[in-house]
Amino acid sequence: MAKKTIEVAGPFFEDFEHEQLMEQAPSLTISSGYAVMYQSLFGDRLRLPLDRELCKKILGSEATLVNPHLLYNLVTGQTTYASQNVKGNLFYRGLVFKKPVFIGDTLNTNTKVRALRQNRHKEGRPATGMVVLEIQVVNQFQEEVMFFWRCPMIPCRDPNADTGHADSFDSIPSEINLEAVKKMIPSHWKLDRFQQDCSGDHFAQIAEETIYKIAARDTVTSAPELVRMTLNMATTHTDAGASTYKRRLVYGGHTISVAAAQIVRALPNTVTVMAWKACSHTAPVFEGDILRTEMSVGKKHALEKNGGLVELHAEVYANREEETDEVKVLDWELIVLMA
Repeated sequence: MAKKTIEVAGPFFEDFEHEQLMEQAPSLTISSGYAVMYQSLFGDRLRLPLDRELCKKILGSEATLVNPHLLYNLVTGQTTYASQNVKGNLFYRGLVFKKPVFIGDTLNTNTKVRALRQNRHKEGRPATGMVVLEIQVVNQFQEEVMFFWRCPMIPCRDPNADTGHADSFDSIPSEINLEAVKKMIPSHWKLDRFQQDCSGDHFAQIAEETIYKIAARDTVTSAPELVRMTLNMATTHTDAGASTYKRRLVYGGHTISVAAAQIVRALPNTVTVMAWKACSHTAPVFEGDILRTEMSVGKKHALEKNGGLVELHAEVYANREEETDEVKVLDWELIVLMA
């Protein structure tokens, strides 16, 4: 009897269908080990994920708050069955952290295809397409804790394919409902205690239209380790042979996490990140790149009691040995909570 051979590989653009539910990733319980690994990679100084005693005082929780960008990376990894063959993730939109997540919570992530658009054919290049994925995350109590869209670019199996997919992405909003975000802030959080216990500038001292140029840069290292830790299946991040650039492409969440840590250097009394209006990867990042962030403060939105939401626009630039000029690699609009 002939042996059966099964090839294990990810989907190509032709394999996607509208409203398709992708294969569900394993559920994941966030242990303190994940938090330690994340800190070792990025050195993020966001106060609450580092300080269980502060979480007790401010949040009324015995467990420590999970860093929102550790959460984002774990969730993105859970969605990558769909994007194993990804050439690059183009954008994220409408991302909201709907409920706080704590060490010990378990995540379940559902991924659905919302829109498909084949890219224009370019001579000498194989066919590719863009897939908009809608991502919903629930905890062990079936409470929705996170929601967003992301758009990976996926190659076609047939390099000359013409799938006819030409969806508009206009229905994927980049605006965030700020009133809805305000309602996501737990009413029992004691933001006044955060002001008392944490010295330095708070919501009232942050001025609109201020620009922060963060001098301390960070070198990208251990990029495949973050990919493996978060169950990310995209081969371009671990196999140079699978990359368009013939070298491993750094996973976009790595760049975002570096930027997040640099932003906290500028605004050390950020309570947490509540939402992203939009986030675009404008150029590739590679291991060894040196990243720096410039950030501007947009509108402020006061809460009824204490603190408020602050809109930020961050731009990240990479310097690499073989190039004399910096390259802009990330354009990111986010909304943070400050006491």
